Amino acid sequence: MKYLPAAVLTVLSLVLVTSVLAADADPTGTWKWTATFNNQSREQTLKLKLDGDKLTGSMPGRNNSETQIEDGKFEGGKISFKVTREFNGNKFTSSYTGELKDDTIKGKIESERNGEKTSRDWEAKREK
Repeated sequence: MKYLPAAVLTVLSLVLVTSVLAADADPTGTWKWTATFNNQSREQTLKLKLDGDKLTGSMPGRNNSETQIEDGKFEGGKISFKVTREFNGNKFTSSYTGELKDDTIKGKIESERNGEKTSRDWEAKREK
């Protein structure tokens, strides 16, 4: 019987621990962050709920409206969803991706407006 080198065992152990921790993660809750548009800062809120492997949620907007997230996914600590909003008769879709660690989601928001693609970082904190 051959034995695995210690380095291989260490790597396998780290992969196992990371997989277990990611499986226990749950993005359910209310998340907040500050976004800057046209030199104005605005607090953003996101409400998420994980039910089995289905991620749903919404983002409160102006005039007490709630915009539902679309294509919500959560797997292995990675989160992704889209938000489509309408303004002056035009629809704008933003794609959110990120990684959940403890009570923080860090990632990117990608969108397109007037044919121009933009990407910016976002970091949301879970409300206690």
